[in-house]
Amino acid sequence: MADKKRKLRIGIIGTGTISQQHVKSYLKQPDAEIVAAADLVPGKAEALMARFGLKGVRCYPDHHALLEAETGLDAVSICTYNRTHAVCAVEALSRGVNVLLEKPMCVTTEEAVEILRAEKASGKVLSVGFQPRFDANMQEIKRIVDSGVLGKVYYIQTGGGRRRGLPDNITFVEQATAGLGALGDIGCYSLDMVLRAVGYPKPLTVSGYTSGFFGTNPKYNTGTDSTRFDVDDFAAAFVRLENDIVLDFRISWAMHPDTPGDTILFGTEGALRIPSTDCWNGSVGGRMTLYYDKAGRQTKKRFPILDKKCNWEDLWLRKIRSFLDAVQEGGPSPIPSSEILINQVILDAIQRSARSGQEIAIEFPII
Repeated sequence: MADKKRKLRIGIIGTGTISQQHVKSYLKQPDAEIVAAADLVPGKAEALMARFGLKGVRCYPDHHALLEAETGLDAVSICTYNRTHAVCAVEALSRGVNVLLEKPMCVTTEEAVEILRAEKASGKVLSVGFQPRFDANMQEIKRIVDSGVLGKVYYIQTGGGRRRGLPDNITFVEQATAGLGALGDIGCYSLDMVLRAVGYPKPLTVSGYTSGFFGTNPKYNTGTDSTRFDVDDFAAAFVRLENDIVLDFRISWAMHPDTPGDTILFGTEGALRIPSTDCWNGSVGGRMTLYYDKAGRQTKKRFPILDKKCNWEDLWLRKIRSFLDAVQEGGPSPIPSSEILINQVILDAIQRSARSGQEIAIEFPII
């Protein structure tokens, strides 16, 4: 077990909405102390610290100033907009600081490679903010696949999204800050759910499609300036993976149906249906169903919902705790970057394929 007597000194880089969950979770940990914060908007970091009654926290105008001055930091949470994830993470790791990086890891494959190389050179812990992994129902999916009851998984249908769920924060919907829309916000979760279950095989080819019909229409986009919306609010892809697996994927921030379909893992011996959620909340949308043959007859088994009392706050606490334990113990990371690199390569490839209008082959990067 980690030595909880040693207080870890934490910095918060980026003090927008998502950082509040980090702060609340750190405040519940006996071995964590927030000592510094940074934000590009003058006074924003100070306001967040005051909101939580934190006194004596040193605030800075950007990540570089914080990392330059705070030479005794143990770790940082990076909660900036997507386009700055890479530069903040690389500098923190290069200075020997452990990093909890909000999802998506970044925007491009090239940025992801830079982050992993910095992690490798530093020997520090890098964890990415995929709190759904800590839900017992998500973990059950991998257990079912690992049990062999599905046989060889050969086709995966996955995705999800919201009927009306366009963000009301402008930094989420502009290429200049977000880089990725629904793909990066909730698509990364959907991919992680199924790719982790089958061992994160590498992508071989990707044929992708993206659109932004709802975000650019003021009738549906009432939260931000629709004229500035230039990311995806819907994306779909056909991905060929190693091990002869095909991935059929779609994700949406806004659409007319209530779901683009449940997740289904097709195997040679059985299939697993995972009900979609109304909005990605870190768990499954209902009881999962296993379809298989028994004694020559088609049958099915429904799984109970596990850990019913676990909520969004609990998942965040588990995410933060797992990161702090890794820092205290010197690793390994609870969310391996080698897996999230594959996730990021697929997200990037979907965008590149959509722009080119054709399928693209993946040359997987070497770290």
